[in-house]
Parts: sequence; C-alpha cells; structure tokens
Amino acid sequence: MSDRKLKEKKDRVLESLEQGMTQIHLDARRPGVLVPEKFRAEHHLVLNISYRFDPPDLSVSEWGVRQTLSFGGSRFTIGVPWSALYAVASLATREFWMFPDDLPHELADAATEKAKLPPAEGEEGEPTEKRARAVLREVVLEKRSDDDEGPPEPPTAPRRGHLRVVK
Repeated sequence: MSDRKLKEKKDRVLESLEQGMTQIHLDARRPGVLVPEKFRAEHHLVLNISYRFDPPDLSVSEWGVRQTLSFGGSRFTIGVPWSALYAVASLATREFWMFPDDLPHELADAATEKAKLPPAEGEEGEPTEKRARAVLREVVLEKRSDDDEGPPEPPTAPRRGHLRVVK
C-alpha cells in the first residue's frame, strides 16, 4: 500500500474519531485482521470505534487500528491493518469515505451486476427513456351570461395546506 493511501486512511479515521463514534468497514479475511472467530470469514464487517469506549485503549498507528470491543458481552481486542479497511463513516457528521481500490471483489461484483440488471417486469420492449406521467385533458369552462364583460375566469385549483412532511 502506498504511503499516500495509508496516510489518507489514517487521517480520515482520526478526523472522524475527533467528531465522535466512527464506523470502519473492513474485509475480515485479509491477512493480519484480528476479530472474533465467527467474523473471520466476513467480506463486509462493520465495527464501531470511539475514544469513549471502556477500556480506553484505542490505538491508531502506522500499522492500523486496535481497540478492545465488546461482542455479545465478551471483550475482544481487534486489530485492523490499513490494507483491510475500505471505508470509514462518521456517525456524528454523517460523512462517508470509501477506498475503492481495497473494496472486496464481492462488493465490486455486486455493484457491477446491479448495473447490468434486466428491465423490471412489465418494462420489456419499452424504450429506456422515462415516460411522461402527466395526462393532458381538455377543460371546458362554463359559459357566462351575456351581461358579464371580459374573458371567462379559469377554474381555481384547491389550495394546499400549510403543513408539510419534512424528512
């Protein structure tokens, strides 16, 4: 791994840890990874790390990340070399950094396959461009009496309420 890539991963982890809880995404099958036995075959393992965890033994070094974490009530000291880490997420700021060169082939293949999916049911034979969902219809205005002057007024649409759902 290049020194530049190692420095970038380390800087992203440290930056995220300064903000609070951080998730690291790793391939637990890579050499040097220390995780509980039941997770060693995972190609996408997500671990939460933080300076605030007890015991306070988080270490971010030139090698990678080490910390004692709790797995189902049992403590285990994990070790994640930089070569196994492929994404970092800050839970405090919602920022996410990915390192595509280190992405496991299963995730890269899944993304490629999703892009090649055939059209959904009922879409066969239809052009790939989006179809319009609006329907035009003729509106007939009521006839006004001869006494009224000026053009007829168009019908008014019902007013929308002042409340709206914000997600």
